[in-house]
Amino acid sequence: MAIIVTGASGLLGTALAGALRAEGREVVRLVRRRPQRDDEAFWDPVEQVVDLAALEGAEAVVHLAGASIGGRRWTPAYKRELVTSRTQGTRVLVDALRELSSPPEVLLSASGMDFYGDTGDLVIDEEQGKGRGFLSDLCERWEAEARRAGESGIRTVLARSSLVLSKHGGALGRILPIFRMGLGAPLGTGRQYWSWISVDDWVGAALHVLRTRDLDGPVNFTAPSPVTNAEFTRTLGKALRRGTMPIPVPAFALAAGLGEFAREGLLVSHRLEPAKLTAGGYRFAHTRLDEALRAVL
Repeated sequence: MAIIVTGASGLLGTALAGALRAEGREVVRLVRRRPQRDDEAFWDPVEQVVDLAALEGAEAVVHLAGASIGGRRWTPAYKRELVTSRTQGTRVLVDALRELSSPPEVLLSASGMDFYGDTGDLVIDEEQGKGRGFLSDLCERWEAEARRAGESGIRTVLARSSLVLSKHGGALGRILPIFRMGLGAPLGTGRQYWSWISVDDWVGAALHVLRTRDLDGPVNFTAPSPVTNAEFTRTLGKALRRGTMPIPVPAFALAAGLGEFAREGLLVSHRLEPAKLTAGGYRFAHTRLDEALRAVL
C-alpha cells in the first residue's frame, strides 16, 4: 500500500520520501501540475480537485503542503496566502479522504510550535493551550481542518514542528551564508528559547508516528534540549569555525526590516519538550545542538 505525500518537493517531504523509499515503501507524491511519473498523482487545492483513485486504499497520508512562513515579508496579501494554502489545502484533502471507501489508517498533518505563542521560559508539552498572535491563530485553524479526518475514524497526528536543522533549506539554510561570513549575531535580547530538531530526527519521528498506532493528536516534533537564541548563535558559529558578532541585532531593527515575521517568528520564545515522542519510545539521534549541527553541516 502506498503512502501519499503532499509538499513532497519541499525540505521535509523530500527527506521523508527518500527515507520511505529506502525502506522499500511505495510513495505517491501529490503534485499540482500534470503528473509526469508513475509515483505522482494530481491535486489542485484551489480548484478543489484530488485524484481519489490515487488515495483509495493508501496506507497513510502525510500532508506537508503550505506557503513558506519565512519566505517573504508578511504583506496582507501574503498573510492571506499563508492561511489559504494551509486551511483550504487541508480541507480539500480531508474532504477527499472522507469520500474514500478504503481510507488510510493515519493522516500525519504538519503544524508548528507557533501554536503555543510566546511562552517565555515555560517548558511546554502537548497539553499546553493555544497562544496569541497571527501564527497561533493560523495553526489552530490549520489543525482544525486536519482534525476532521478523525471524525471518519482516521488516526490524525498534528506535527507541531520546531526549527528543523538542515543545510539544504529551511531557516538554517537561509542564515548559513550570514554565519559563514562571520556576521551571525543574537537577535533581540537573545534570551528567547529556540526549540530545534535535526532533519534526520524529524524524519525519524514521522516514521515513528506512522508506525505507532496509539499516537494521535498534537505531537511536538522537537529535540529534548531547546537553547536560547544567544546559545544557538554561539554554537552555530563554533560549528562553522567562524566568529559571531558581539552586538545583538536590535529588536526594532528586525521589526523594521522583517515586520510582523520578526516579532512572531524570531523574537518569541518556544521552550518545547517532546513529551509524546519520548513517552512513545522514540529515541533521538541528536539531543545536543552542537552534535546536531555537526551532523547536518
